[in-house]
Amino acid sequence: MTKKTDAHHASFRDPSGYMFYDGKTLRRVINPIYFPQYNKLTESGFFKTLISNGLLISHEETSVSSEEIIITPEKIPFITNPYEWSFEQYKHAALHTLKIQKYALSKGFILKDASSYNVTFYKGKPVFIDTLSFDFYEEGTPWRAYKQFITHFLGPLVLAKYHGTEIFKMMQTHIDGIPVKLISSLLPTRSKLSSVLYPNIHLLAKMESKHSEDYKAETKITKLSKKAQENILESLYDYIKNLSLKESSEWGDYYSKTNYDEAAFEAKKTLIKSWIKPLAPQKLIDVGGNDGTFARTVIDSVPDIIVTDIDSNAVDFNYQQLQKNKETNMLPFVCDVLQPAPGIGFNNTERNSLIKRLAAYAPDVTMALALIHHITLSGNVPFEKSAEFFASFSKYLIIEFPTRADSWVTSLLVRKREFINHFDFYNEEAFEKGYLNYFTLEKKETVEGTNRLLYLLKNKRYESQ
Repeated sequence: MTKKTDAHHASFRDPSGYMFYDGKTLRRVINPIYFPQYNKLTESGFFKTLISNGLLISHEETSVSSEEIIITPEKIPFITNPYEWSFEQYKHAALHTLKIQKYALSKGFILKDASSYNVTFYKGKPVFIDTLSFDFYEEGTPWRAYKQFITHFLGPLVLAKYHGTEIFKMMQTHIDGIPVKLISSLLPTRSKLSSVLYPNIHLLAKMESKHSEDYKAETKITKLSKKAQENILESLYDYIKNLSLKESSEWGDYYSKTNYDEAAFEAKKTLIKSWIKPLAPQKLIDVGGNDGTFARTVIDSVPDIIVTDIDSNAVDFNYQQLQKNKETNMLPFVCDVLQPAPGIGFNNTERNSLIKRLAAYAPDVTMALALIHHITLSGNVPFEKSAEFFASFSKYLIIEFPTRADSWVTSLLVRKREFINHFDFYNEEAFEKGYLNYFTLEKKETVEGTNRLLYLLKNKRYESQ
């Protein structure tokens, strides 16, 4: 029998069961308190339907006893969190949750947990990953996870509509959802005229603020018919489906602003592809990869690809492209290299930091193109520090170095004004010195038609391989 002390840090709160690692395999223990629900969900075909429709992560029963049932979920290569999603990703995660609740209700069940952390992206689309988040529906009772849905999904999405996707970062400090009163206070007064936002956010916040025992007692005996609940779900679904984001960004159309011509652009793609192919990577990450253009040069030969970018619009465009092209082996998400997502939650371990997740992902190849000058000149990060960052998770690193003659580098240096001389260290020799502390040089070439150098480096930890 497994021990509760073995529980994965992301699942220790759940009385129904917990996750644990058996060697390198993640498994889920189901406690006896949840046996009735689990057995009914299994025997009725509920799980089978959700899994076959790509709504719930699949699992296999590993062992069954009177003390515990152990299931082994399908392995997901990399878990992203809500504060790393683009607007469309967040929308789709919300709609995905509503679809599951609507189906559950039709089959006599409910989704008892509507946390946005129960959804991640896999094979190009959202998937629900908490198998134990379902319970029996009791006639006349409201959806118990309703408020959680508002604070985890509707609230963040509406705030992003008015204030931009930076608002999603609030989920780092509000792992249990953004408080309704805070959401209400940040929305414009005109939003109270919305037939969806007024009852689901503003009125909810108003009722909460009363803090009266009468109100608390009233909430315990609230009755809501199944039909009324279905109407609420439909209303939320239609509203979220039609939400749009009007937010421009500096880098959203990055490749229309490149400082080299199409021939150089194609030469760069050819060079990258020729370097990656002999390495035969199973996993690749393109850090600062914008809309995934360069990662797509190897999408047919690399089974699993991650593309990150600081710009939510670029990530959105990438996400829409992979859906249009039915590319199931690419995962885009939002990442600021200068501020990688930290570990959060109780003891800072409920959700792993980006660095920890990348180390566990262990990509065979990391690409960092048109990125080092931003890290060094915009972020004031010394070469050795950025080299240490990449070395913490990379086996092979393909990194582009724009020289001082590159127009973008020139532009960034000019912005340093009186401190421009401090950045005399930004040169080819200093770059190599910093990176060769952690990597060995495999290849180095000038990208044809540019003032940029491309390096293929190998982490010294893998020198014997």
